[in-house]
Amino acid sequence: MCLTSNDRMRKNIGVLFLFFCLVVFQCNAEDKSLSSHFESALEGTGISMGHHDPKDKGLPKSVGENQPIKQTEDETEMTGNGNKRKDEEDEEEESVEEEKEQSDPVTTEIPATTNTAPDDTYTYFLSRLADMDAAIHRLNVAYYTLDVKMSQLSNKVSNVESKTGGMEQKIEEIFHISTENQKEIGRIEGCQKGIRSGYKCFLIYRSYENFTSSGEKCKEKGGRMAMPKDQPQIATLAQFARQLFHPGNWPVWLGISDQRSEGLYLFEDGIRVTFFQWRKHIHSSQPDGGRRENCVAFSTDDGDWWDNDCSRRMYYACEFDVLY
Repeated sequence: MCLTSNDRMRKNIGVLFLFFCLVVFQCNAEDKSLSSHFESALEGTGISMGHHDPKDKGLPKSVGENQPIKQTEDETEMTGNGNKRKDEEDEEEESVEEEKEQSDPVTTEIPATTNTAPDDTYTYFLSRLADMDAAIHRLNVAYYTLDVKMSQLSNKVSNVESKTGGMEQKIEEIFHISTENQKEIGRIEGCQKGIRSGYKCFLIYRSYENFTSSGEKCKEKGGRMAMPKDQPQIATLAQFARQLFHPGNWPVWLGISDQRSEGLYLFEDGIRVTFFQWRKHIHSSQPDGGRRENCVAFSTDDGDWWDNDCSRRMYYACEFDVLY
């Protein structure tokens, strides 16, 4: 069963009230036992615990208030003996009290306990309960304030998430625009720095890439791997390479391979190659790599084609569409 805060408060008040009743009952019991203890201790001394009127102290009942009192020598001696006896009794009473204090030191604290009135104790408990109630109220207020702040924070986080989603979309748009700009720059650069042949421009890049990576780089620049599809385009690309690398001789990747089927050479756009310019020599005629060499590159000194391992890293040529 789940208890509410009010039920728990009423339960705590009931427990404290029972504790208060037990304390009051214990104080009264200790007060009565203390009185009986003192009476039994003073019983042999002739001292009574009862209350006497101070006006009757030391005066016999037969003597009137207006009668003159005459003291003889015998009466004086009796009076002196009485005072002496009284002094002895006082000394015995003091010694008894000292022995009791030494044997039972707790009894010295009893008068201080009995001095506390039940009303004062009850008031004290009520004040403590009031303080507890005020503290619980402050905790409830603090909890409510914290709940409000958590709700506000949750709303702000939701707003931030929505704004972040909008920013991600804008970032994607910016990235797309940047990619398109890079492609446009690549196409302009390809025709300005490269060489034009018919409806396309060729440009050779001096960075070492394998066959697959070369195709990706050309796409990033807004073009594709060079695919000379007739004799004029092959001659134009070979002349441009010879001027660029003279007097050296370097292999450059073309967009031609027979990776799909051995001996079936295709351009990267999927069109079958019908015109070849393989190197023909008495010592090395191309293609001679078989299944180990499936990608085509051309040499920059004469423009002849060679089959090569597709994982080999070398320069690559890209082609771009003419923009004007």
